[in-house]
Amino acid sequence: MKNLFASNRDRIITKLGGGIIVLSAYTAMQRSNDAAFAFEQEANFWWLTGIEVADWQLIIDGTRGKSWLVAPEVSESHKIFDGSLSAKEAKTISGVDTVVSQDEAASILRDLAKKHSVVYSLGEPPHAEFFDFSLNPAPKRMYDLLDRTFNSVQDCRKELSQLRAIKQPEEVALIKKVIALTVEAFKGYKSQIDDFGHEYEIEAYFSHYFRSHGAKGHAYDPIVASGKNACTLHYVANDTRLKKRELVLLDIGARMGGYAADVTRTYAFGEPTKRQRAVHEAVQTAQSRIIALLKPNALVEHYQRDVDTIMAEALISLGLMKSVDDHDNYRKYFPHAISHGLGVDVHDALGAPRTLQPGMILTVEPGIYIPEEGIGVRIEDDVLITATGRTNLSARLSTDL
Repeated sequence: MKNLFASNRDRIITKLGGGIIVLSAYTAMQRSNDAAFAFEQEANFWWLTGIEVADWQLIIDGTRGKSWLVAPEVSESHKIFDGSLSAKEAKTISGVDTVVSQDEAASILRDLAKKHSVVYSLGEPPHAEFFDFSLNPAPKRMYDLLDRTFNSVQDCRKELSQLRAIKQPEEVALIKKVIALTVEAFKGYKSQIDDFGHEYEIEAYFSHYFRSHGAKGHAYDPIVASGKNACTLHYVANDTRLKKRELVLLDIGARMGGYAADVTRTYAFGEPTKRQRAVHEAVQTAQSRIIALLKPNALVEHYQRDVDTIMAEALISLGLMKSVDDHDNYRKYFPHAISHGLGVDVHDALGAPRTLQPGMILTVEPGIYIPEEGIGVRIEDDVLITATGRTNLSARLSTDL
């Protein structure tokens, strides 16, 4: 893997035309009193280093082709309770030859600032004003530190997103592996679907399956939503008792080797009603039609336009819209995006591309949600854009009800 991380550093240097790049890992976040949440690394930092530990930093001098890892200051008490990453281990993981202290890093940055007026780092995520949570403070602290040291700090998030959007062969292999594991977990669940009585039992089944097969765990909080719960798009309570003749929406993906899967199926618990079958069939048919739109050099604008037509037709067929111009009901019953990138992040940014390109992996996840009827259906697959078309990486998992 260290060769992949080294190659990624070379690619961002080339993309930016050299210069200085400085990034920070995330810092640990409080869970309760004196305990932290389980740590998850900032995706760009991981993509460039492979380091999965808090508070490390990376300095890249693209002009000279030299990189430094900056080790955090870790107390002896912290080492005893939580462990720490040694310089030797960090070098082995990342392929970066030099590890320096915080004081040494400050001196390096001051020296670089004498020769370079511009430094690249991570700015605020796009659309952060709509987030309903606090951002991890480490990237902003780094940005502010650099702003006090260099004449200009420029955000390189978009360039990193554009590079990460095109998966390298090693990345595709890792993503295929984690998707295959997720698919097998779904198959195992479906084969014993009647044995579960609560949403949390289903969550526990997937958690056990992932960990017992070598995955780090879930790539995101799993969604196990029965009945009307499926109409809450990011429902994660997973604590309701299952009832016969209700649908169960499962949006679940494993994380392994640093990469995420993201698969959704909606299954019947007991015999489905005629209406449930109709809604599921409409989503299933729409998804098949939408996947067929994916191909290299397809305009993203046209893809979205054709998706809107297909989904409007599905809603009209169910009596939920009267015409394609009924925009209010369109977004009432299909309120989310059809696709997103997939990779290190489960919602991997694609860098605002104009066209789809070989190497991109994106989800296709149409859904229809009818709160007044207590019905929510979503079907999601992970699709690789190839040189000649597409490959549905989760196609081995049936979409049947």
